[in-house]
Order: sequence, then structure tokens, then C-alpha cells
Amino acid sequence: MWRGGVVLCALVTCAVACRNHAEKPPSVAMASEEPITKSPSGQFRGSWMTSRRGRRFQAYRGIKYAEPPVGNLRFQPPKPILSYQDEVNATEDGPACPLPAPPSYPVDEDCLTINVYTPNNNGSELLPVIFFIHPGGFYSMTGRSDLAGPHYLLDHDVVLVTINYRLGSLGFLSTGDRLAPGNNGFKDQVAALKWVQRNIQAFGGEPGLVTLAGSSAGSISVLFHMISPMSKGLFHRGISMSGSPIGNRPLPRDLFHLAVKQAELVNCPTDNSSVIIECLKTKPFRELGDSLFGFREFGMDPVGIWDPVHERDFGQERFMPLQPDAAIREQRLLTPVPYIISQTTDEFFWGAYLVLQNETLMKTMNEEWERIAQISFQLPSKNLSTVASRLRREYLHDQPLVNSEASARALGKIYGDSLVGFNTYRLANLMSRHSPHKVWYYEFAYIGNHSHYEDPVTSKPKGAAHHDDLIYLFSLSYRYPAIPADDSPDSKMVDKMTKLWYDFARFGDVRGTKELGQDSVDWPNMTPRARVYLRIGDEWSVHSNLKEDRFKIWEELYPMQY
Repeated sequence: MWRGGVVLCALVTCAVACRNHAEKPPSVAMASEEPITKSPSGQFRGSWMTSRRGRRFQAYRGIKYAEPPVGNLRFQPPKPILSYQDEVNATEDGPACPLPAPPSYPVDEDCLTINVYTPNNNGSELLPVIFFIHPGGFYSMTGRSDLAGPHYLLDHDVVLVTINYRLGSLGFLSTGDRLAPGNNGFKDQVAALKWVQRNIQAFGGEPGLVTLAGSSAGSISVLFHMISPMSKGLFHRGISMSGSPIGNRPLPRDLFHLAVKQAELVNCPTDNSSVIIECLKTKPFRELGDSLFGFREFGMDPVGIWDPVHERDFGQERFMPLQPDAAIREQRLLTPVPYIISQTTDEFFWGAYLVLQNETLMKTMNEEWERIAQISFQLPSKNLSTVASRLRREYLHDQPLVNSEASARALGKIYGDSLVGFNTYRLANLMSRHSPHKVWYYEFAYIGNHSHYEDPVTSKPKGAAHHDDLIYLFSLSYRYPAIPADDSPDSKMVDKMTKLWYDFARFGDVRGTKELGQDSVDWPNMTPRARVYLRIGDEWSVHSNLKEDRFKIWEELYPMQY
């Protein structure tokens, strides 16, 4: 199933299962005393860590920012913790939120924790804050230090914050009524952002200089926080990497079908939302987390399961009261900020290998193209036959799929464009037209020593895959060895990517691209008439109209007003 632990790690479902194949994380520095931070909410005892280039910094991990979402609080909005009576032991990571994981990996429903990393909690000048929302399709991964390690970014004068938020049904159950309006995972993120506003100054961070950054599901989250009334004013810059909710359909008003599916998977009745929720409340959290694979319909597809919902109004505080494309087009962003948007060159291209290297899956996709295309490429039912036929003609030239590199590359482009590329293109185009702030767009094309998809035979990367830019921003010790501070291309990429993030967090622009030595480049912001982007590869260069030769096909299939 795991194909050497590679493919599902890229999908992030089994991210934690791959940690046994990685080297140990960068060492924790020895110090005579553990660091202490006192904030308006309480006192926190942390630990010392050492950055990639040998800088000692403070780490405060596993701080609970909300009450345990258990018992009667399961499927409810978070209850923020405003004060701590006793000193908080923040020396170790908290558990991951429920997801499939090996028995030895720490998982618990009491998982709403925040990590803060700072070079100095008593400096004369407050530092910019980067608040990172982890990827994982809203059903996996964590903000723990083995999946969002601070050792690269903390070479810079920045305070890094990472969080856990509820996943899967525990975070995104939505029956479309007052019992479960939805979006609780996003409301967790809001509670964490408010915790930062109350406390981050004590850790050396500037609460008026928070950059909200995310990848994949985290990228989608960043845009939603710009729209949401619950997040108004809680951050000041945005970075969205490889993820957008603006594609071929509007947000749903509920996910009742997933509530029914979840109930079936754990042997609960499905008569109505009341009996579903009451039964699900009785189930052990591990049973709910471990049921994830039951939502698959074809191999490992669909990649996306839980959507954010356009919340109905039942008198609750609503996270998402608007459709995102309309909010942008009508200039109704409540927190518009300078914004970096990106995608990788190859994104989910590896989905093709899962199909083509399995004779049963390949045969099924060939013989039932329309049905499987809807699942694998997440296509709406409307005009499905026309859309599926057009995609097969344009990408595959109406040729049957075979287990060849040419077939894999063609099918891989459909996976990448349908799941990430086209949606991200639409987000960049809408924001560059209607945001009152500048928008910058980049393509991550660099292929280094490692990737989230590596050939199972050669163990070498085959493209710039989904999440690959994270390899040069965070120490991902669950799977990858630490990148040493030397003169290698990978090391230089770490320096460039972290410098880009630091400069953007500090200044709200991309001036750092002018200070990259031989890769010095003037990266203009994107405009409707000049759809420019930065290509981050072995060299950094500016180009125009990213992948638009392919995206024009999708525009014809799913027209939208810009």
C-alpha cells in the first residue's frame, strides 16, 4: 500500500508513518536553564533548540490554546483558553489530532495546541511573526515540530508559530443545520490567531506584524481568513502555497453526505443529523481518525474529501458567510493584505503513477473514464460527459493509458491541473484584479535531493511535486534528513526561500529577490495585463502566463467572471 512510504507521504495521509525512514531531527541545544516566558495569559516553560546555522533559540511547544474538544465539546466551536493558572510545561510537542498513524505516534483528541519559536523573548525590538497553517487536505498532518520544524526559518529574526487544528469529521462535520453548521477546524485556527494577538509580544513577536502562511489545505485557509469576519484584523500579510478553493464549483452549504458516510464507517445510524451526531459522539477518537481510508472511492482518490462550507445562518458566529470568488470580485475581503500565491511545476503528477503501476486501476480508468474522472479529478456532475471527453482528448489525445513515462506525464498533468493548478491560477487572477494590495505569483520548479514523490526504484525525485517548496522552509524530520549549512544547491535554496519569507514578513514585499547573488531578480507584482510570475528553479527568473496554454481549456469548460 505504501509504495516504500513515498506516495502516501506526498498525500500526507501517512505522513507520520514515514518518520521511521528519516534521520533524527536537528539536535536540541543544551542550556543551563530552560527558558521562561510570562505573557498576559500565564507563564510558559520552554526548551532550547539550535537552528541550521547554529543559532540557539527558544521553543515553546504543546501549549493548549483551547479547551479539549471532547465529550459535549466534540463537533462544537472551540472554547479558547484565556488564562493559565499554573505554569505551562511547553517543553515537548503536543499530540497530533486524530488521523491514521502508527500506534507509537502521539495522537489524541485533546490536540488543540500551539508552538512558538523565538530567537529572543526579551529583545529591544519586536520581531515579525510567521503563523503557519499545516497542509494535509483537512484530514491529516500536524503542526508538530517533526512536520513543521523551525530550524531553517529561525536562522532569521522571526517568531514562528505553528498549530494543530481539528481534522476530518472531528473538524469539518457539517450537517447543514444548527447541530453542525460546519467549519470548526477553521474556527480552531481563529482561536489560535487570537491567542497570538494576546500573547505573542511576550515571546518577542510584533502582534501588528503577523504573516499568515499555509500550504495546500493551509493555503486555502489563508484566503478564507481574509474573507472571514471572525479573522478580521488578526494578520497583516498572506502566503498561499499550492491551494485555492476557487475552481469549478461553489462552496457547498453542507457536507451531509460525508456525515452519513462517516456514520456508516463506524456503524452509526443515518436516519437524520441528530442521531448521526449523538452516535458519533460516543465513538472513540481513534475509530473516527482511523476511518479515513473508508472515504476513498478509487485507489487513493479523491484527494480532497472535506470541503469548507458556505455556512448557513443559525444564529452562530459564522466563519464563512460568503462564496470566496464573490467576496474577492466584490471587494468584500475584510482583511486584505499583501499576498504571495504559488504552485509547483508538477503538483499532483504522481497520482498518475499510482494508477498506471496498478493494472486493475489502469484498466478501470481506461474502461470507465467518465466515472473515474469525476472521482479522481473532482469534477462536478454538470456537463460531466462533455468535460471528461474534452480532458481525454486535450491531455491524452484520446489514447488509452499505458504504463509508460509519456502516459504518466500526460495523466499527471490532469491530476496537477485539476486538483491544484487551475484553482490557484484563478485565485491569482482574481486577487491581482481586485485586491487593494499587491499580489506576487511564483512557480516552484526546483528539483533537489528529495521530493514528496521519489521514484520507488531509484529513490530519486521525478518532478517538483506538491509540497516540495516546504522542504526548503521547514525541517521535515518525519521523513527527510536535515539539509546541512554548506554550499550545496539544496542548502542555497533553504537560504533563499527562508530569506524570501523573512523579508516578506518584515516588509510586506519581495525585496529579498534582489539580494540573492547570481539569482538576483526584480520580481514584479502580478496585474491583469501583466500576469507575471517568478520561476524558482536552479536559477530564479521572471516569466508570464503560467501554464495558461492548459488552463484555457478549463476556462472554456468552467467559465467564470473575473
